[in-house]
Amino acid sequence: MSINATLLAQCLVFLALVWFTMKFIWPQVLEAIDQRNKEIADGLEAAAQGRSELDAAQGRIEQLVSEARSQASEIIEQANGRASRIVDEAREEGERERLRLVESAHSEIERETMQARDELREQVAELAIAGAEKILQREIDAGVHGAMLQRFANRI
Repeated sequence: MSINATLLAQCLVFLALVWFTMKFIWPQVLEAIDQRNKEIADGLEAAAQGRSELDAAQGRIEQLVSEARSQASEIIEQANGRASRIVDEAREEGERERLRLVESAHSEIERETMQARDELREQVAELAIAGAEKILQREIDAGVHGAMLQRFANRI
């Protein structure tokens, strides 16, 4: 065989190989490449969607954290206000109780003072009667002198 015939045979075999490859193998390779491109595109799209969902979730998280902080500060402010009111009410109640106790003590002192004065009047009257009896150990009109001593005791 000559080079021309060998070359021609090799060209024919090569063309048969190219035709066989184009007819049977190439469509499957292109289909696999297209499928792989589609999978990659879907993966990139899913990643982009996941990133946008992550950004949206982070925005919602920041909003929720902000709302929680504002609610917490509001609750703390309300608690501080309530504590202030409770302290003020306790202070006012203590002041009212103090005034009531002071008034009660003044009333008790006044009552005991009046009682002591009455007892003192009675003792002074008894002493005056005893002194008058010793001085006058004579005839005494008990009714008249008793009335006089009672007026004297009332003036004291």
